[in-house]
Amino acid sequence: MEIIKIINFVMNVWLAMITENVDIINFLTFPCLIIENIVSVLLFTTLLNIPSTRKQKFIYVLLVGILGIISNIFVPKPYGTFIHMIISPFIITFLFKTNLFKGILAEIIPLVITAILETLLLRVYLIIFNLTYEVAYSIPIYRISFVLIIYITMFLLYKLINKFSFNINFLDTINLLHNKTLIINAILGLVAIGTQFYLGAFYYDHLPLIIVLLSSISLIAYFIISIYSLYKTTKLELTTRDLEETKLYNQSLIILHESVRDFKHNFNNIIQAIGGYIDNKDIDGLSKYYSQLVVDCQRVNNLTTLNPETINNPAIYGILASKYLKADELGIQINLEVFLNLNKINMKIYEFSTILGILLDNAIEAASKCEEKIVKVEIRKDFNINRQLLIISNTYSNKDVDIEKIFEKGYTSKTEDKKSHGLGLSEVRQILKKNKNLNLYTSKDDKFFNQQLEIY
Repeated sequence: MEIIKIINFVMNVWLAMITENVDIINFLTFPCLIIENIVSVLLFTTLLNIPSTRKQKFIYVLLVGILGIISNIFVPKPYGTFIHMIISPFIITFLFKTNLFKGILAEIIPLVITAILETLLLRVYLIIFNLTYEVAYSIPIYRISFVLIIYITMFLLYKLINKFSFNINFLDTINLLHNKTLIINAILGLVAIGTQFYLGAFYYDHLPLIIVLLSSISLIAYFIISIYSLYKTTKLELTTRDLEETKLYNQSLIILHESVRDFKHNFNNIIQAIGGYIDNKDIDGLSKYYSQLVVDCQRVNNLTTLNPETINNPAIYGILASKYLKADELGIQINLEVFLNLNKINMKIYEFSTILGILLDNAIEAASKCEEKIVKVEIRKDFNINRQLLIISNTYSNKDVDIEKIFEKGYTSKTEDKKSHGLGLSEVRQILKKNKNLNLYTSKDDKFFNQQLEIY
């Protein structure tokens, strides 16, 4: 009796699967969306080189799956599709801690691949099973089997990308101005692809094969040309940055050469002066002379530190080199120590560079007003607490500066043009708020004003 019930149940299920049944198709929408989201997140995190954890991927699959169900059930077509496409990039951006441009690309790439595969494979599928488009999409067994073919093909594509380590790894080097332009272009492309995808699906059975092929070729061409244009833009930008870096490095080499030449020229005089102090047993005079000599030696040592091999991140090198040259022109003694691989800083390089530039600008400005002009920069790792440190110390004249208020927007200790000051540290504060692994401690003593950025 139980066997008969099971057989009847299976027969009823099979009958429902091979006949038009909107309820079953709607019921199977959620598991299909889950599978689609799993394949999509594997594909775009690998192709766009987006760091991700299993937890992040799980949350993405769940959130976008729920979003898809809500947009399909409660929003009329095709508006639900567009709402889903608009919200998804923001979910990706927030969840995977990436930029909006990558978030939009992460949405576009699976869409384009799905559209291309569906356009190319659906015609073959319909011919093999002798079906019309309406029948294939209204009968559950045909619709589910075709969707699974698409997902399996996308998964195999992901495995190939992962095996050959093919990814688009130049997107993080694009500057902010180009990033905004590309975001606008990507949004327009997303809308165009979504519209094309919807129209193609809606009129698929009524369009000639040549139109379908032309549509597919256009999608592929758009995608390839966009990626190629992006690559060329980034390559040009990197070349420009390298030239600027070389220019700064050449400037530091000129200063280094002049310093070494002067030091070598005065070497005999230095030795004779030391001998004079020793002959007269003037230890206090020798100590003072030695202190002055150490300052000149430190300047040469700083310049040897200021090279792309030690400071191995181009963005950070550009800031340190330009600020060093600026300080040197103002007669400021800048002591630089770097004991860290700058490509392994545990925060976004753009944000680190912003903080570094702002703190150095403030330190140089404050030191320039002192009789003893000194700025110290130290970048190192604290192995005891497993953190990375950026420490900037400078001499300062305003001993009454309020270290609690300096991060308020518009606050400044200057009396002139107050509206143009006080914005830098407020920007630093905004970056600190966005990153839970950052701390900035401000302190001062009789001689030095100190800023210590801690990166965990």
